[in-house]
Amino acid sequence: MSTAITEQARPQERTDVVLKPISWRWPILYGVLTLAALLLFTLLPRLEGETIYQVSRGSDFVQIPNFAVPAALTNWLLVAVMTVLTVLAGWLTRSRRDVLRWIPVLFGIAFVLTFLTYVGAGRSTVIPVTTLLSGALALSVPLVFGALCGVVCERSGIVNIAIEGQLLSGAFLAAVVGSLTSSAYLGMIAAPIAGALVGMLLVFFAVRYWVDQIIVGVVLNVLVVGVTSFLFSTVLTEDKATWNANQRLPELPIPLLSEIPVIGPVLFRQTLLVYIMYAVVVLLQIFVFRSRWGLRMRAVGEHPKAADTVGIKVNRTRVVNTIFGGAIAGLGGAFFTVGSGLAFGKEMSAGQGYIALAAMILGKWNPTGAVAAALLFGFSKNLGNVLSTIGSTVPSEFLLMLPYAVTIFAVAGLVGRVRAPAAENIPYIK
Repeated sequence: MSTAITEQARPQERTDVVLKPISWRWPILYGVLTLAALLLFTLLPRLEGETIYQVSRGSDFVQIPNFAVPAALTNWLLVAVMTVLTVLAGWLTRSRRDVLRWIPVLFGIAFVLTFLTYVGAGRSTVIPVTTLLSGALALSVPLVFGALCGVVCERSGIVNIAIEGQLLSGAFLAAVVGSLTSSAYLGMIAAPIAGALVGMLLVFFAVRYWVDQIIVGVVLNVLVVGVTSFLFSTVLTEDKATWNANQRLPELPIPLLSEIPVIGPVLFRQTLLVYIMYAVVVLLQIFVFRSRWGLRMRAVGEHPKAADTVGIKVNRTRVVNTIFGGAIAGLGGAFFTVGSGLAFGKEMSAGQGYIALAAMILGKWNPTGAVAAALLFGFSKNLGNVLSTIGSTVPSEFLLMLPYAVTIFAVAGLVGRVRAPAAENIPYIK
């Protein structure tokens, strides 16, 4: 009798365990890319000869001589590495485990090296690795600032389509102030002011008059393009030496770190603008997820009514963060002029604001994820530039569309199901 009571008193084992759903997106993607590398870059071209790589430039303190690798053997080894990574990703997926973060990084490096080895096989052309990486980082600067601007704004509940206009206005004001003062640093300081002004207009109409934020953003982009184009045609071109002279931020190499082969020239031989970008990325990653400001910002973007009940001023938070995000984007716009040593030109942002939005979505509204996506787009763009310079046989049309194709493919194929902040583009009426 006591035994029966004891058996009845025992808690029953749970049988309703929820298993993590299996998504084969990554293994399938790896498999397709591995097959493409095998067919397009290894088997069908019938690789012959060697590929020459260059990892040092004439200004580097440590000089590493150019080296050649057998093209066919190298690509077979790289394809083997990609195959192993594909199998590993498939095993992890089947085991309902997360794909390790180093797997996509290593796979991407192997795929790019396979393509570069194919491009330079049997030719006297040298593949400049350091130039490719440093140029990719430089071209990613406005994308990184724009993507971070989107993270700050959308985490607060404001959809910022006006990143394109904020980049362009920052480039314009940086060029004008830099020319008038003959100081690229003052131009860089002025750039965030222009971006903040555009952000102020966006949040004024979105918060005060409850206008659809997407429509306001598109209108602001058109407005900035019109105003800057008009001033460029009527003022800047008439007296270029005064209003639109070339000013360039100097490189500031960090002692010792800048002398590290490959990594040093790429990361630590940059301008002040790039070093500020490093700091903004790190600080935002910390403050968005590890500070009271970040908690309030995310609360306002997810559930503004609940945030209001605990004393958070929802609309004021949105206004401040949107203006702050606009200043970040304006700082990125300085890259087009004082950051690159160029005079201002009409519509010189060239759609980079929209690619920054795509990078933000691909990064899932996370600062480090957005930066990784921006670097991917910057690398694809510079890859096209480098291949055009070395006289690659790859069609020029493909090189021109490469960054935009990567953008579409990445957002459509890699993101999967993502959820934006729940309250974005929804005015809060108390």
